[in-house]
Amino acid sequence: MMTFIIYSDKYLLHDNASHPENASRLRATMELLQKMPFYEKLQFIEPSIANENEIAKVHSQEMIEAAKHIGWLDPDTYTNEYSYEVAKLAAGGVIKACQIVMKEGGNAFALIRPPGHHATRHRSMGFCLFNNAAMAANLLAEKGYKILIFDHDVHHGNGTQDIFYERRDVMYQSFHLHPHYPGTGRIEEVGNGEGEGYIVNAPLPHGTGEKCIEKLLDEIMIPIAKQFSPDLIIISAGFDSHHADYLGGLKLSVNFYGKIIEKFMEVQSKIVCCLEGGYNLEYLPKGIAVEIGHLCNMPIKFDDEAEGKECNEVIERLREVMKEYWEL
Repeated sequence: MMTFIIYSDKYLLHDNASHPENASRLRATMELLQKMPFYEKLQFIEPSIANENEIAKVHSQEMIEAAKHIGWLDPDTYTNEYSYEVAKLAAGGVIKACQIVMKEGGNAFALIRPPGHHATRHRSMGFCLFNNAAMAANLLAEKGYKILIFDHDVHHGNGTQDIFYERRDVMYQSFHLHPHYPGTGRIEEVGNGEGEGYIVNAPLPHGTGEKCIEKLLDEIMIPIAKQFSPDLIIISAGFDSHHADYLGGLKLSVNFYGKIIEKFMEVQSKIVCCLEGGYNLEYLPKGIAVEIGHLCNMPIKFDDEAEGKECNEVIERLREVMKEYWEL
């Protein structure tokens, strides 16, 4: 099974050294990947640039024009003279990854930036200019495919939820720290209209550990995903859910990200991971390496452990809400 890696040095051009979402994230990742035993197995692909028509399918024209501004789009989200083109290249990278996997099989990891899951239909925010995963999912859904987006970033992907809140051709699942930025992602946010039941949120208390999250996956997320039966899975791969991330608050080890891949491979082998958050420059590259190792069937482990709290109350509340829509 081929594993494709979408990457370009142009992703480094969107940069602000004093900001946590800076080019060092990808530099550190590429440096570690080159040392991995699976590196020679990977097939690197240059991304394409998303055009404005593709962007406009999920974002308003006003937002697209605002993203061309150089400076700060909000107190968290910077742009420079390269950012608009790099953001189109990031979206195009996920689109290309999905197109390749749908056509040729295998799986992919899109090593892109800036990230995307906070970008709503009308607003860039939270370090995100355009919603990369949503753009790719929407294009495939337009062709009749069912797409699951699973988000393991510590922050809820409010933008992805916003874009697909009333649709049933794209399911969005997320576990995330709550209360935490951006404040969305309550269990009761299940979608609306045709999309009711196709948003699955697990808001977790500070310090929640991987044993409880594994139970959440096994008892709620994976069974729902199997019933949805997606044609492709996009994983919004945020590594700030790691225990050492300074923007986090959950207690995952880097090796747990491999378990996430294993579990979703049982649902659908066509998986595209796209980079979201993760700001610890030691553990972000390791988390990415663990996921890629599992994608290409050469799993690796690092010396890293984390003890966390239980979240049984969240699991039971979520089960009660979601069993109205799915067999649980």
